[in-house]
Amino acid sequence: MLSALPFAFSAPLALAALALLPALWLILRVTPPRPRRIDFPPLKIMADLIAKREMPAHTPWWLLALRMLIAALVILAVAGPVWNPAREAGPLRGPMLLLIDNGFGAATDWPERLAVAESRVAAAAREGRPVALLGLAEAPAEILLAEPRSALDRLRAFALQPHAPDRAAHLPRIDAFLRGAPNAELVWIADGLALTDESPFLARLRQEGQDGRLSIHAGPVDQLALTAPENLAGALTVKVLRPTPAGPATGVVRALDLKGLPLGEAPFVFEGSNLDAAARLTLPIEVRNAVSRLDIVGERSAAAVALLDDRAKRRRVGIVSGTTTDSAQPLLSPTYYVSRALQPFAEIREPRPGSTDPVGELLAQNLSVLVLADIGALDRDTAAKITGFIERGGVLLRFAGARLAAASDDLTPVRLRRGGRTLGGGLSWETPRKLAPFTRESPFYGTPITDDVRVTRQILAEPEADLARKTWAALEDGTPVVTGERRGDGLIAMMHVTADTTWSNLPLSGLFVEMLRRIVNLSGTGPAEAQGEDARVETLSPTRVLDGQGAFRSPPATAQPVARSFGGRATLAHPPGIYGPADGSLAVNALNPTDMLRPIDLAGLGAPILPVDKPVAVDIRPQLLVLALLLLVADTLATLWLAGRLSLRRGARRAAPAALLLALGLATGAPEPARAQPAPTQPPPAAQADQRPPIPRELFAAGAVTRLAYVVTGDRAVDDISKAGLAGLNTVLGARTALEPGEAVGVNAERDELAFFPVLYWPIVAGRPIPAPETLRKLEAYMKGGGLVIFDTRDAMSARPGGSATPEGDHLRRMLQTLDIPELEPLPRDHVLTKTFYILDSFVGRYDTGTTWVEILPPAGEDGRRPARAGDNVSPIVITSNDLAAAWAVGRRGEALLPLSGSDPRQREMALRGGVNLVMYALTGNYKADQVHVPALLERLGQ
Repeated sequence: MLSALPFAFSAPLALAALALLPALWLILRVTPPRPRRIDFPPLKIMADLIAKREMPAHTPWWLLALRMLIAALVILAVAGPVWNPAREAGPLRGPMLLLIDNGFGAATDWPERLAVAESRVAAAAREGRPVALLGLAEAPAEILLAEPRSALDRLRAFALQPHAPDRAAHLPRIDAFLRGAPNAELVWIADGLALTDESPFLARLRQEGQDGRLSIHAGPVDQLALTAPENLAGALTVKVLRPTPAGPATGVVRALDLKGLPLGEAPFVFEGSNLDAAARLTLPIEVRNAVSRLDIVGERSAAAVALLDDRAKRRRVGIVSGTTTDSAQPLLSPTYYVSRALQPFAEIREPRPGSTDPVGELLAQNLSVLVLADIGALDRDTAAKITGFIERGGVLLRFAGARLAAASDDLTPVRLRRGGRTLGGGLSWETPRKLAPFTRESPFYGTPITDDVRVTRQILAEPEADLARKTWAALEDGTPVVTGERRGDGLIAMMHVTADTTWSNLPLSGLFVEMLRRIVNLSGTGPAEAQGEDARVETLSPTRVLDGQGAFRSPPATAQPVARSFGGRATLAHPPGIYGPADGSLAVNALNPTDMLRPIDLAGLGAPILPVDKPVAVDIRPQLLVLALLLLVADTLATLWLAGRLSLRRGARRAAPAALLLALGLATGAPEPARAQPAPTQPPPAAQADQRPPIPRELFAAGAVTRLAYVVTGDRAVDDISKAGLAGLNTVLGARTALEPGEAVGVNAERDELAFFPVLYWPIVAGRPIPAPETLRKLEAYMKGGGLVIFDTRDAMSARPGGSATPEGDHLRRMLQTLDIPELEPLPRDHVLTKTFYILDSFVGRYDTGTTWVEILPPAGEDGRRPARAGDNVSPIVITSNDLAAAWAVGRRGEALLPLSGSDPRQREMALRGGVNLVMYALTGNYKADQVHVPALLERLGQ
C-alpha cells in the first residue's frame, strides 16, 4: 500500500494499465463514416454509380475524452484506491486482535467506534491478514482467528452492552492467543473508564505497547452516570458522577414513572473539581413513590439511568399499641411519637378500633414493618402469624413497656431479664444515662448522637455469648438499648425503652427519627445468608432490562434470575433492569451506590492513541465504479445522438400516452383519507347502591341506654348473685348520681357483642372451661377499646398470704396468661379510682380482706409526687377477691340477700360506694386526677 499520501492503493501494480491510455486514444479516434440513406429508383441506378473517394470520419474530441475518463476510472478502481488509509505503528503483517470496549462507557459515540473497528478490519482485509474480535463486555470465550469478511459480518452484529466491561476476566484467553500468535497486532478501542482495578489488564497491554504491537483508539472521557437513588423525607435524591473535572459541569435529572411519563426534573451542578454532585427532586411523596426511573437528560447510556424498585418507596408500616383507647390521643399514646417519626418516609397503617385481631388485620395488608408498642402476651395464633411474617422477610420492631416486661414469648432478639409486676429490679435506673457512640457493625453507624438524649428506665437483656453482636445501640455503660437479630428472611429489632417519653426522651429527638428510618430501610434488604446445601434462595426473573443506550427492552437469552438479596452492579448474566413482580420488584442498576467513575491512564501504555472521531479509511472502489457506469451510460446516449437514433420530440410523443395512463391510474386508485372511528357513546355508570346490610334495631336499643353487664358462667347460683348484685348497684346509681342505667344484662362472652357495655363484671368459677382464644381476643379488644372488666375471684376467705393459689386464682391466671394486659399493682391510696365519686380507702365486698389490683401507675418522683400524667391511663382491668356482687345483691323488695363477713356495720354501704366509683371511673375516666379538683377534694377532706 502506498501510505505516503492520504490517498493510497491496495493493488498499485494495476496502475500500470494507465500507460495504455495513449494507444486507446488512437484507436478511439477513428470512426467509420455514418451510413447514408439512398433511394433506389430503377431509372437512377446508373447515375448514382459514379465512383467517389470515401474518407473515414473522426470521433468528436469531447466523446473521446469521455471514453478515456471511463477507462481511467476502471483502472483506478482495479488498483484498490483507499482514502485516508489507517496508519499502524510499524510494518505489521501478522494477525490482528481487535479489542472493543462495548460496555456502557462507549454509548456516547458507539457508531463512531464501530466505524473505526470496521476500517481496521477492512485494512486487514486489503492486506490479507486474519482478524480476531473480542468484546470486553461479552462473556469470556476462546479467541479464534477468522477471515476479514466473516470478522466484518460479526463486527456489524456487535451490540452495546448495558454493563461495564470485565477486562480482567479476558486476560487468560488474551495470553493464550498471543502465545499462539506472537507477531499479532493488538488494536484496543477503549472507552477510557474503570470501575474496578484494571492494573493486571493494563500491565499486559503495556508489554505489547513496548514491543510496538499495540495501538489505541479512544475518545474524550466525559460520560455522566447516576447512582445511589434515595427516597428521603423531603425529596428524592440521586448522585451524579463524572470521571474527570473536565466533564460537563451542569445538567438535568428527569424522573419518570413505570409507563415512561415524566414526573419531574431537577438540575445538578458540580462544584469546582468535584467528581460527584447531587440532584434533589422535591416532589410530593405520592409522586415520589410512583417514580421508577431517573435519567440524565441528553445522556444515552445505561449508566445514566437509575432504576428504583419497591425498596425505594415508602415502606408500609403497621403499628399496634398495647394501650387503651383513652390513652390513644396526641402526646399520650405511644403510637403518636412513632407515627410522627415514620410519616416522612413510611406509609402508616393502624388497625380498626375495637378489632379483635389487630395484628392479623395489619399483616393482611402486605406490611414491610410491624411495630408492636408495649405489646406483652401474644396468643399462639398471633405469634404464629408474626413468626411467618418475619420468616418471609418482614421486620418486627418492638418497644418496651410494662406489658412487655412480663411477656414470655420468643419474639425478641435477646432474652429479657424478667422483673416482678411491681417497680424495681431490672426495670429502673437510679440516674439517667446517655447513649454510647454506635459501633461500626450497627445499622445506625454514622448517625450523630445528641447529648440531650437520656434514658431513665429500660428492660435489661440477659447476658449471653452473642449479646454484643445483637446490640445495635447501647448506653455509655454498655447496657443494650436497641438490639436486633436475623430470623429467616426477616429480622426482629427491639427498643428497650418505651415508644413514648415515659422511660426516655429519645422519642423527642431527631435521633429517634433517623433510627426508625434505618430500621425501616432494613426491610427488603434481602434474606439472611442461606445455610446448608439444601437451603433455598428466592430468585427473581428479569421482566424488563436496559440496553446499552438506556432504553427498556425485553430480557435477552443470556439474562438470568437474581437472588432476592442481590445487591451488586449489573453484569452480562444480570443486566440492569427490573426483576420480579410489580408488587415485589428488585431493581438492578449499572453502578453500585459506592461506585465512582475513574479514567484510565492510556498514555502510560506506550502506544499511539488515535481519536475515535478521526475520519476513517474509506475504500472508494464502489464510488469509482458507479461513476464509470454513469459515464458509460452518458457515452451510449451521446453515440445514439450522433447516429441520429435519439430524437427528443419522438420520445416525448411516445411518452405522453404512458404518462396520461399513469396519472389516471393514480387518481382513480387513491385511497380515501383514514378517519378514526368515533368511540361509541356510553352512558356514565350508575352509582353503585350501598350493599351493606342495615344496622339491626336491637343494636340501636342496646346503645341508647347505658347498661352494666355480667358474664354468664353457667353456674346458676353465681349468675343469680351477679344479676342481683348489678340490680342493686343500678338502684344506687339511679338514686345518687345523674346516671339512669338500664337493666343489667347477662352476656355470653363468646357470642355476644361487648362494646355496648362500659363495665363487665366477670365472676371466676373454678372448674369451668378456659374461654377459647377467639373469645380472649375479643375480651382484649374490649379492654383496649375503653371497657372495664372486673374480675372477681371471690376467694378472699380461702386465700392465704404466701400460700398456694386458690382454684379460682389459678383459673384466672391461666385465662389471663395469653392476654395483653398491663402490669398491675395493689390499688394505691392516691389512685383516681378512690375519688371518682366517693373518697374511699379500699374496695370491699362481701369480704374486706382481699386486695384490689389495678394497672400500675408511673413511679413517684424525688419529691414523692407522681408525675402529672400519672392519671392519664384508665385501668382496663380490676381484679378483686372480695365478692363485690354478693355485697351489692338485693331482693325484689330491696333487702340484702347475703350476709357480710366483716365487722364494719357500714361495709355494705362502702361496697356500694366502691361500685359507684367503679362505674363513674369507667364512664368519666381520669378527670378527677386533674389539679383543678384539688381544692374541692381538700375541702371535703377537711384539710
